[in-house]
Amino acid sequence: MDMLWSGWGDPAKAAPLPDSVTGLLRDLLGVKPRETGTRALAEISVAEPPPARALRALADAVGGEEHVRTDAESRIRHTRGKSTPDLLKIREGDTEDAPGAVVLPGSHDEVLAVLRVCAEHGLAAVPFGGGTSVVGGLAPERSAFVAVDLRRMNALVDIDPVSRTATLQPGLRAPAAEALLAEHGFTLGHFPQSYEWATIGGFAAARSSGQASAGYGRFDEMVLGLTVATPEGTLEAGRAPRSAAGPDLRQLILGSEGAFGVITAVTVRVKPLPQTGIYEGWRFASFEEGATALRRLAQDGPRPTVLRLSDETETFVGLAQPDAIGSAEAPADAGCTAIAGYEGTEADTAYRREQAAVVLRAAGGTYLGAGPGERWAHGRYSAPYLRDSLLDAGAFAETLETATFWSRVPALYAAVRTALTDTLTAAGTPPLVMCHISHVYENGASLYFTVVSAQGEDAVAHWAPAKEAANEAVLNAGGTISHHHGVGTDHRDAYVREAGPLGIEALRAVKRRLDPDGVCNPGILLPAD
Repeated sequence: MDMLWSGWGDPAKAAPLPDSVTGLLRDLLGVKPRETGTRALAEISVAEPPPARALRALADAVGGEEHVRTDAESRIRHTRGKSTPDLLKIREGDTEDAPGAVVLPGSHDEVLAVLRVCAEHGLAAVPFGGGTSVVGGLAPERSAFVAVDLRRMNALVDIDPVSRTATLQPGLRAPAAEALLAEHGFTLGHFPQSYEWATIGGFAAARSSGQASAGYGRFDEMVLGLTVATPEGTLEAGRAPRSAAGPDLRQLILGSEGAFGVITAVTVRVKPLPQTGIYEGWRFASFEEGATALRRLAQDGPRPTVLRLSDETETFVGLAQPDAIGSAEAPADAGCTAIAGYEGTEADTAYRREQAAVVLRAAGGTYLGAGPGERWAHGRYSAPYLRDSLLDAGAFAETLETATFWSRVPALYAAVRTALTDTLTAAGTPPLVMCHISHVYENGASLYFTVVSAQGEDAVAHWAPAKEAANEAVLNAGGTISHHHGVGTDHRDAYVREAGPLGIEALRAVKRRLDPDGVCNPGILLPAD
């Protein structure tokens, strides 16, 4: 099934907020009900598709007209991604960034042919997997473009149980990939919040990181090989687990967001299916104390499979059921909740739990039992649905993330919170800013912020200066502009500063060689020439 065009995921899973929560939003943040609802899909129009000769050429490239869609609904469903500004625009009927057509290739050679057609007819090509980008990665800076939907390329091509590797096509959604691997006794172990809808190709293109990264690693650490279709031909990268044969071309493609070509196959390392999985909660008196505990586990072990820490605000908001948020059932001294999860063999899991508990208690942690961990595991993919409900109620809800070294975490945390709070308060929409450590490494961690405020008169316009201020705070405090959401257009200018002039020119040189006509996702990742 397709994702909800005006929101996230399966419409059947969305639920309105309880009256107590909408009342709290009104009293705390001044949230007012939306005056107008979402436009009906049938009422939204799109611009004219590309010329007939271009559409005929595209149909020839992908094996027939049935694989080229120009109807309004298909194009609307491929308009932008799933950031809050994206959703607010599409709900109002703004289809300025709609593709002229949706093309569905079924093979690597067909993708190559599509790119050649696009170059010949002056069209841009935007790779489309699950459509879950939240950083403007699907709205190129060219009015004439096609969405290259990879859903037909959704197979497990090969599995090598001896080497523990698998080759997957890019349009394979994560749940389907897990199901196919499970038939052979393996798992990828990659479970980001977008898991239910995101695809293998998207994971690689955006350098994704899953919620179990402490145990399984980031997606870029899993990738052993890539096949990429470019306007200039085929690029193959990776033929061994590790190599000293020059710079690693896999790293050039990972995180490139379709700017250099379209990923058509990904070879990954896989792990045996875990025998057991246990998730539990710990309480710390402060975010600083909890961060110290996570650092000790990340640096000296034993490292859990899942390890995260919510700050005081996020802990308070998430402790009770939605209809009890802010009530007496949510204690004022909630502190900060950490989630530790363990997957693997029963013996290894038991050992790591026991040894990690020693470290967590020594760092000031109080064991909360399995309840918080199991509730987190049960609802780990539900936050985007909650975001939709907040938007329906008139609230603005958005996320952003970054990463830095452990020594810089406190300053980065304070700087981003201050930037968001000051900017939105000055705009007359004071926010609730929450944060958690979502991924840990020996040398640092990722900070994931959630912002809720009133929408104001123009929600998209009111968010823009806050986002800009947060980007500036990230750079000034020594963070990276994105840990796992990617660059897109939202972070592009900040990425240019982070990479530096010479680094950007080097990437431009690569793009000119692989994509001389600027066909591939122009303006995404790199400023358009």
